[in-house]
Amino acid sequence: MTVGDVLARVAAAERTAGLATGSVTLVGVSKTVPLDRITAALDGGLTDLGENRAQELLSKAPTLGEREPPPTWHFVGRLQRNKVASLAPWIALWHSIDSEKLGAAVARRVPGARVLVEVNLGQEPDKGGCNPTEVGRLTDALGRSGLDVAGLMTVAPRSGEAKRWFAQLRELALPLGLTELSMGMSGDFEDAIQEGATIVRVGTAIFGAR
Repeated sequence: MTVGDVLARVAAAERTAGLATGSVTLVGVSKTVPLDRITAALDGGLTDLGENRAQELLSKAPTLGEREPPPTWHFVGRLQRNKVASLAPWIALWHSIDSEKLGAAVARRVPGARVLVEVNLGQEPDKGGCNPTEVGRLTDALGRSGLDVAGLMTVAPRSGEAKRWFAQLRELALPLGLTELSMGMSGDFEDAIQEGATIVRVGTAIFGAR
């Protein structure tokens, strides 16, 4: 499958959901993907890239930043506070803010940074994300620290139907007035778009098996 195929699937899902073409941002998750394959995807129409690991992003960003236009970078993995400073020059959207301490570290280095609150909907101990009951409190605290809290992010739990979890994230965002929902990956991004995703994080469907 090419990036063009995935973009076509995103566009079809947008139409089914009654959305304008281009409403949903496709983030190509390039974990472990070599530069030549990433470049091919960018040449094929991909504009946004996401990385899970700070060191890997930092090894790729300078080279890819020489492109015109350069890719837009998203940090989508678990973030360590001591990595914020080195990542700060590159990141347009921080997807995985799940505590006040982490948010404070980003706010110190990148005042006004655009962030998403990561929510651990299934309360799975091996995943990052705040408890769903803490979303409102954390969103308020991050806003007070000067961050631009744009929305919520989740990785669908392994149990249950993914659409149910995506709907739950949407319902958490609505009363808070949050407009960005980062949810859906290679196996379920079309379902996520039907439930309100504005950002989908797709790796394998674009770049192939790791």
